[in-house]
This record gives sequence, structure tokens and C-alpha cells, in this order.
Amino acid sequence: MPTLQQARQWYKLNDPVHGFHHISRVYRMAERVGRAEGADMDIVRAAALLHDVEGKGVDEARLEHQHASAEFAVLILLEEGWSEERISAVIHCIRAHRFRDQSEPPQTLEAKVLFDADKLDAIGAIGAVRAIAYAVLDQQDLYAKPSERFLEITQKEPGEAHTPYHEYLYKLSKLKDQMYTKAGREIALERHTFLEGFFNQLSAELAGER
Repeated sequence: MPTLQQARQWYKLNDPVHGFHHISRVYRMAERVGRAEGADMDIVRAAALLHDVEGKGVDEARLEHQHASAEFAVLILLEEGWSEERISAVIHCIRAHRFRDQSEPPQTLEAKVLFDADKLDAIGAIGAVRAIAYAVLDQQDLYAKPSERFLEITQKEPGEAHTPYHEYLYKLSKLKDQMYTKAGREIALERHTFLEGFFNQLSAELAGER
């Protein structure tokens, strides 16, 4: 069974968005949600540890990261002596965890647990910090007023910046309604309330309203 300590070698320690600290939080949240839901915890833990690996040992250039991570997971779990059936269960969890790719939605309880745990790390106080950290790393503006088009259909005007507030409107504000598990929904509601308040406060302060 892969361990959290082993996973340190697969991820960057200084990546505040998808590095080892993200994996550690998702791993612990997946344990919390998985236990509450009665999931197979070995599959949940393995999927959590391997879901964002940068594809070491595979041709990452031709794959989106969930597929590169899935191929890497096969290599690791074969070395661990896992059966083909249980490897397939982990692979499904990894391939089904992305918000922006709906081609393989979560079908198993374990996949739903990983999806929820990963998305819970994108909302609440952690979600606000990660959104801002990504903007800094990507040299984005920290805030810009969204266009009317973006507010109506979440499509930017030509040349419109993508800021943490845009990401909140496009994705983060929707995550509480995407949860698959009861435990995930309960945690998401509290985290969403904080995140909503944070971005409302941010936009009001920058507009000089507060």
C-alpha cells in the first residue's frame, strides 16, 4: 500500500496549488469522508495519493494530468502487488476526479469520495488561498471586475483577465452543488459560506463599498 510519506517524492513541496501539501489535505479529507460513507479505504487512500502525480515514467505530454496520473498509478500499484481489479478501481477514481472533464463521471463510492475530497480543498479558506496562489504563480491580476458577458454566461470578453474572482464565479461557487456524498455536502456547505463571504467582501472593498 502506498503511503503518504512515499508520496512526498512524487510531488513538489513548493507548489501551493497541486503540490504535496494539497495531496496531504486531500488524503486526510478522503479518509474523513470515506470512513463516514463506508468506502473501501485502501482504494480511497491509494487514489488520493496518486491522483495528481505529474506522470513520471509515462508520456505526460500527450495526456491530460488525470490520465498521466492514472498510468503512473498502474506502475506503482503493480509494484505493490495489487490485483488488476483493484488497480482498475483506483484508476477510475483518478480519471473521474476532475471538475473540468466530465467524460468519466464518478461511478463508484470510492470515486465519489475522491472527487468530493479534492473539490473540498478548492473551497473554504484553503480554496481562497489556493485561488490567489495560482493567480500569483500565473501572473494574473488578483482582481478585475467581470464583464457583463462573464456574469451572464461565464465567457470572457476578448482580452478579459482571469482573476481569482472569475475562478470563483466560474467554478468555486458551484462546487457545493457538485458533491456526491452526504459527508461531502455537509462539509461543503460550511466552506462555501466562508468562500462566498470572502469574495463578496473582496469585491466590495475594492469597489470602495466597505
